[in-house]
Amino acid sequence: MSTWLQPEPIDWWNHVEDAVAEDVGFGDVSASCFPEDLLVEWQIEAQADGVLSGAGIAEYLLSPAPQDPERCRVEVRKVDGEAISRGDILLEGLAVAKRALVAERTALNYLMHLSGVATLTSQFVSKVEGTDARIVDTRKTIPGLRTLQKYAVRCGGGHNHRMGLFDGAMVKDNHIAAMGSITAAVDAIRRYASHMTKIEVECESVEQVAEAIGARADVILLDNMDPFMMRDVVRQFKGRCLFEASGGINLDTVRGVAQTGVDIISVGALTHSAVGLPLHMEFR
Repeated sequence: MSTWLQPEPIDWWNHVEDAVAEDVGFGDVSASCFPEDLLVEWQIEAQADGVLSGAGIAEYLLSPAPQDPERCRVEVRKVDGEAISRGDILLEGLAVAKRALVAERTALNYLMHLSGVATLTSQFVSKVEGTDARIVDTRKTIPGLRTLQKYAVRCGGGHNHRMGLFDGAMVKDNHIAAMGSITAAVDAIRRYASHMTKIEVECESVEQVAEAIGARADVILLDNMDPFMMRDVVRQFKGRCLFEASGGINLDTVRGVAQTGVDIISVGALTHSAVGLPLHMEFR
């Protein structure tokens, strides 16, 4: 059984190795003097209910060193995307004490943050259950952590928007201002981009929506529209494109937004405002 929800985020191990190097520096002053044969049993325990993400990173950091395959072990009790409860043991094992101490904080930092993202995403997904709306993330991510944060969104039952500027075209207000109109911006992108590239246009009014549809946009982002205007737009243009709602949507308002008939609800808070899920690691 894989600890990861497939597919794994690309190149995650390089980010993790950099994080360890940042923490260890020239060496762990506290634990470097401990004997090599000092072994400890350890476990990582959930201190709150939520959804797990990052177990694969913790497993990687706490796995036995190449010279210790016989005397050390790591056991994964919960996998990414699984609901967890306060008191659950997520991973446990037997490790060389100083290796476990070096890995402890980095493993918990990843687990707590990514599980926080997954948990918040799961709460949004639960709010729109029974509607046709999908909860998706945005590019409002911590620099360097995007692939892992977007992975955590999937662990929480959400979906990914474009990964970056390279895998989808979005015409926002500044693009429109620079080119002079929605039509001009969309036409310029269509001449440049592959036929496989979808084009999304951010709209603030019914008039902009009509222009974007006339320009053959694939997706219309209804930016900061109230639910009544959203419902009218969706009814008027239903079947012409996909509709995405965005802008200030929270757990109290997301259900009402979903009931307007939009296909997608993007929530920047999933990655920029998620609170870490409390976890701790104990030696026995």
